[in-house]
Amino acid sequence: MSPNSLTPGSVRSAAAVNEQIRALWIRSGGMLSAQERAEYELLVVEWAAAVRDEVIEAA
Repeated sequence: MSPNSLTPGSVRSAAAVNEQIRALWIRSGGMLSAQERAEYELLVVEWAAAVRDEVIEAA
């Protein structure tokens, strides 16, 4: 996944991002390459933002 594929303000649910994270780990067999690690880090940041947005909406 390139950094360009995540547009600022893109709105995906935390569950959708979490599913992509899980798929990445399964696809990699639990050992991330440098490129997969970079993708994982972007996904975790996106997931955390989605969780914060969902908590704010719930409040």
